[in-house]
Amino acid sequence: MYMRIIAFVGMPASGKSRAAQLARERGIPAVVMGDVVRTEAERCGLNQSDTKIGSVGDRLRAEEGMDAIAKRSVPAIRKLRDNADIVVIDGIRGLAEVDLFRKELGNDFMLISIVTPIKIRLERISRRKRSDTVTNMNALKARDEREIKWGLDEALESADQVIMNTGTLDEFLVEVGSVIDHLLSECVSE
Repeated sequence: MYMRIIAFVGMPASGKSRAAQLARERGIPAVVMGDVVRTEAERCGLNQSDTKIGSVGDRLRAEEGMDAIAKRSVPAIRKLRDNADIVVIDGIRGLAEVDLFRKELGNDFMLISIVTPIKIRLERISRRKRSDTVTNMNALKARDEREIKWGLDEALESADQVIMNTGTLDEFLVEVGSVIDHLLSECVSE
């Protein structure tokens, strides 16, 4: 049987989580890499602010390698893969993670880049109800720079497919849904 592991990559508030949510709404299981970092922050007794979450991500990468979050996510992905044609990964932050997933998951792995202008991303991120939300352009640029330092720009460039997220939410969801439907039909026909 043919199967796929779809990973969404993008700058903060580009639409990665919304794309993964659409997949879950269609019955496709997802692994959220940020949950690995949030869990580690919680284990260390840290609050869930953007700065604290980012520092935990930095620490894990410094201590365990730039692919630390991916390594910690692989067991959950493999477990889901045993019972699903498609599994979604939300939250890749660097090329080292992409390289690890390509090595560990082989040809099943597909990277989809979601590209959204910073002004639109700031509008979206400001409306979030999460503890790690940034609320101004300088804070978003700082977060972008931190993630670029992790290799996010290189991961974006290595994508197998690109989705431009510059229109309405409905337009974006139609495009993501079309990609998911195509991949589901591939899995069924193989």
